[in-house]
Amino acid sequence: MKRASALPLGLFALLLLGCDGAPPSTSMVANSGAADFTASSGQVATVRTYRVSYYAASRFAEQASFGPTPALVEELRTKGFEQWIDEQLALPVAPIDPMRVVLDWNAYLGAGIAKSTDALRAELMKVYLTAPDQLRWRVAYSLQQYWVISMIRVEPAPLVYWNNDLYRLALDNYANLIRDVSTSAPMGFYLDNAQNRPKSDACPSCAPNENYARELMQLFTLGVVKLNPDGSTVRDVKGQTVETYSQRDVEELARALTGWSYHPDKQPDTPRNWGNWPKRMVPDTSPTSHDLGSKQVLGRTFPASQGQRKDLEDVVALLMQHPNIAPFVALRMIQHLVMSDPSPAYISRVGAVFRNNGRGVAGDMRAVIKAVLLDPDARRGDDPGRPVASDGKLREPLLHWTGMLRGLGCRNAPIDPWSKQPRATNTQQPFMQSSVFGFYAPTDRAPGSNLLAPEQRMLNSAAFFERLWQLNYYYIYNGGAEGRQALADASCNMAEFIAAYRRSTADLANLVAQRYLRGAMPRDLTLLLLDIDKQWRTAAHMREDEIVAKLIEFALIGAAYGAKT
Repeated sequence: MKRASALPLGLFALLLLGCDGAPPSTSMVANSGAADFTASSGQVATVRTYRVSYYAASRFAEQASFGPTPALVEELRTKGFEQWIDEQLALPVAPIDPMRVVLDWNAYLGAGIAKSTDALRAELMKVYLTAPDQLRWRVAYSLQQYWVISMIRVEPAPLVYWNNDLYRLALDNYANLIRDVSTSAPMGFYLDNAQNRPKSDACPSCAPNENYARELMQLFTLGVVKLNPDGSTVRDVKGQTVETYSQRDVEELARALTGWSYHPDKQPDTPRNWGNWPKRMVPDTSPTSHDLGSKQVLGRTFPASQGQRKDLEDVVALLMQHPNIAPFVALRMIQHLVMSDPSPAYISRVGAVFRNNGRGVAGDMRAVIKAVLLDPDARRGDDPGRPVASDGKLREPLLHWTGMLRGLGCRNAPIDPWSKQPRATNTQQPFMQSSVFGFYAPTDRAPGSNLLAPEQRMLNSAAFFERLWQLNYYYIYNGGAEGRQALADASCNMAEFIAAYRRSTADLANLVAQRYLRGAMPRDLTLLLLDIDKQWRTAAHMREDEIVAKLIEFALIGAAYGAKT
């Protein structure tokens, strides 16, 4: 590889920019006219009437998809946000074909686990980049960040079924999510509920396993402290936080969840399917598998002699009726889609929709997601002239990568020319959380402030360096020939950006602004790119395509796209 060029010091200052926090001082592309091109001499201009501006449509695409594309921005401008959401909700469910991952595993079983990992990664990246139902996949990805199963412990074969469960349930009712996850075979393995058995004469060494019961309350539904409807913490008369549940509640909930086993009917009986991953767990028929005594969970009594299914239904009802669940879910959906530090009023409004979708139904995730995306707080940043400092969120590594690729028109994740694997971000691989607590916590705050900024935990030196080389990597490895071919094989349209650069650096900046910066590039960033280009044009070791790749990366890091959405 060639030695990396020095990073201009001005870029570090630009990392502090966030386009939701301050409007661009000037723009190489007008905010409202980035896609409203005028006709050249002798042509008749086509007049289009749009419902929203280019800037607003691009910003919405960042929130509701894996990154803006020209086609998506045009669709949003033409249809408006509410119609687009309604059409997304009406799209058929099209999950990943599990056999493409499972069969890859079987074919490469002798070569180790990495091959099936690659297959799952490639399938995920393909749907993130090209699936028409972007909203469902984006919500499923959001759920994946806090309903965690990690590849650290679970093999890729069951993970594809787990991924499909979250995708299928992403726009369903939250009660169904709780119920189906509680009987999920992959989750039953990951958090041990498939081995959850009471002590009995037949098994004197058994004891209820509390792992899933604890995380079901702490991480998936309620949280550890009681919440007001606006997400603020409930405090006692001494000002101390009030805990949501006690250790006794965990023990009693674990008792209620005893007695579930992997489905016995393995048809088809494929290799690596010892947990019967495609099918939901079923009640174990052994008379000692389920604790038949009465239980006291969060102040509610579950009568004695109930079977596994009735106890589970009581658990679902108990959690869905708890005051915490509405603000708990509202905060996480807002943080993952729109902003890291939402106002109490925003949380309260979304939580109210969780409680009642307008037709008396609680937990309707279609209504919740619509409320999240269309709330006045979510949409106020659509006017760059009316910024609010607390708006926006840090772009986590995987979404930064998918956004870059979608802006280039890529149809697949490019193959790494060195490892020969589908390349993705190394700092946030799907399903590679180190534990059930995920990559970050919703309560993580920005250093030195009281602002919620969960994703900032991932913006470390490794992630920063990766963003500097994610794209340019393909142009420096082995002289660039293999890398250029890898980008071409993934249908990445670098030629469009190179052609713009050949016309002028300003034309490239215009194109980058349209694809990645909502049509509005800050003047300071524009001047920096022009200055960098002057330096690099005289550097004999810098090829044209390498310069273009670096300018794109610098623009994405230095401006709002690399820091805040």
